[in-house]
Amino acid sequence: MAFAGFLLEAALISLSGVMAPGPITTVSVGKGSESPHAGAFVALGHAVVEVPLMIAVFYGTGQLLQRASVQAGIALVGGLFLLFMGVGMFRTLGREEAAMDGAGSSPFVAGILLSVGNPYFLVWWVTVGAALILRSVRFGLQGVLVFGAVHWSCDLLWNYFLSALSYKGGQFFGRRFQKGLFALCGVFLVFFSIKFIVDGAMGFLA
Repeated sequence: MAFAGFLLEAALISLSGVMAPGPITTVSVGKGSESPHAGAFVALGHAVVEVPLMIAVFYGTGQLLQRASVQAGIALVGGLFLLFMGVGMFRTLGREEAAMDGAGSSPFVAGILLSVGNPYFLVWWVTVGAALILRSVRFGLQGVLVFGAVHWSCDLLWNYFLSALSYKGGQFFGRRFQKGLFALCGVFLVFFSIKFIVDGAMGFLA
């Protein structure tokens, strides 16, 4: 019963982080215009970064990510990548058929790059995520593995839902809806890119 309670708590905390607006959310929506399954591939790419990070936190090496200089460097690089994707989205608006190809990469690769370049994702894992991992250890290796599966399932379900919703919306509302969606995603990506770059610069100056 205690284990079930922990998993419920972990799922709710995970969903609160997963559902928060961010680059992963934005790209899942944007790339959903191409395929309803895009969010699943974004989540898979996210897992490529997340699983090794969980292992690193489990073994205590996640402390490196707590250094201000490391977080600042990640923020700057991530901000530049988000700016590239945002500009790419705006460029697609003038095309006959809007497509996320101009925004940089496949959903899977985007999931990897946006995870690596997001300092807030890393900070979440060395703070909130680390606390959840330590609690899962009480239930043995099985507890850690099940926690990881539950957390990633939250990523998968939410991003899949967003891309499927975006795809259906594009089919129903047509080209104008698709262009408006791309413009909105582009604005959000540029906003996040500026925020990351400013935070990174401030981190180096601090």
